[in-house]
Amino acid sequence: MRVAMYTLGCKVNQYETQAMEQTLRTMGHQVVDLSDEADAYVVNTCSVTAVSDQKSRQVIHRLRREHPGAIVAVCGCYPQTHPEEARALGVDLIAGTGDRAGFLTLLERTVQERRPLEAIDRAFDRRSFEVLRAGGAEGRTRAMLKVEDGCVNFCTYCIIPYARGPVRSAPLEVAVEQAVGLRQAGYREIVLTGIEISSWGRDLKTGQSLIDLMEALSAAVPEVRLRLGSLEPRTVTEEFCRRAAELPNLCPQFHLSLQSGCDETLHRMNRKYDTARYQESVDLLRRFFRRPAVTTDLITGFPEETEEEFSKTLDFLRRCGFAQMHIFPYSRRPGTPAADMAQVPAAVKEERARRASAVAAELRAAYLSGCVGEVYPVLFEQPRGGAFFGRAPNYMEVLAAGEDLHNAIRLVRITGTDGKTLFGEIEETA
Repeated sequence: MRVAMYTLGCKVNQYETQAMEQTLRTMGHQVVDLSDEADAYVVNTCSVTAVSDQKSRQVIHRLRREHPGAIVAVCGCYPQTHPEEARALGVDLIAGTGDRAGFLTLLERTVQERRPLEAIDRAFDRRSFEVLRAGGAEGRTRAMLKVEDGCVNFCTYCIIPYARGPVRSAPLEVAVEQAVGLRQAGYREIVLTGIEISSWGRDLKTGQSLIDLMEALSAAVPEVRLRLGSLEPRTVTEEFCRRAAELPNLCPQFHLSLQSGCDETLHRMNRKYDTARYQESVDLLRRFFRRPAVTTDLITGFPEETEEEFSKTLDFLRRCGFAQMHIFPYSRRPGTPAADMAQVPAAVKEERARRASAVAAELRAAYLSGCVGEVYPVLFEQPRGGAFFGRAPNYMEVLAAGEDLHNAIRLVRITGTDGKTLFGEIEETA
């Protein structure tokens, strides 16, 4: 069976698609590009916003139109939260966000029997972590390691708890075993990912938390970089920072989800922190790590956000001095409490996103300017524009002259920046 896969959404979705591709190969099937002719086309969907739903539907319609004789299968958050809409698309196989191995077995049956099948469970009934094959895309230097699934934060704008269910953690020994396997496969960096990795260990009842997992992984693969996915700001305590700072292979980049720099807006979002607690996390990271890259996400134009509230957010962004930001105008997600709040006009949301992006660009340029003169061990990935592209431990992009540097780590002295990328000269092997 020839199978092509299309992935929308987050890093967890990317990880799960890569795991399914590996499993398909071990089952004796061939994974082909989406542009190739296949027996089955699988769409791993996203449903984080209404726009995500629309993109998922568009891809499904296109595949059905372009490949009328092939099986079209759909999995992921969209059919999990909107099964009736998925059924209306006329696809051959519908599944949700659980039991990926079972989904692939059903895919085989669907191709063989040529009749529609469906397998959607109740996400809130899940209690165990589904262990998938860890790995990365072919030719990549870093791999993702999924260590957690589910979320119980119930932010008012987010449907993901309904799509993913409660928190389930990968057992520590399983995560360590998979990290060792990734090292043996040649990966030089591992990114810990999950729906809400700050909650790792909560369901295991062992008394262990994310920092315990980090210490175990660091000891198991000391020569491999460890990078954290998005963190809930309250994870960053003095004890967390003290222990994390002792891990020699931990990358000093910390993505602390913010969403708003205004306490009133954070309250409407049902976020579990205020700006004072968030600032405490940023200050702790800068106390224990030398020039860490603190990165974040921001939503502009959240329901009922006033100009005064947005101005508070801009001021807070400047106080935090983020190295990089992802900025999104609020997208109404039907089925969430925020969808029923008073909405901000689309033009206002977009205009605020532009203003926040301008501040983000200033802050990024300032952070990069501070990197000039520093020497970083850069993990190189691929050629770009006559040079080689890689990333420093702080995840900043670096360009340096060189050849055949794929998956190599070299010490690079940073000589300049254009406000977006760092430029440097290789000094020696790291």
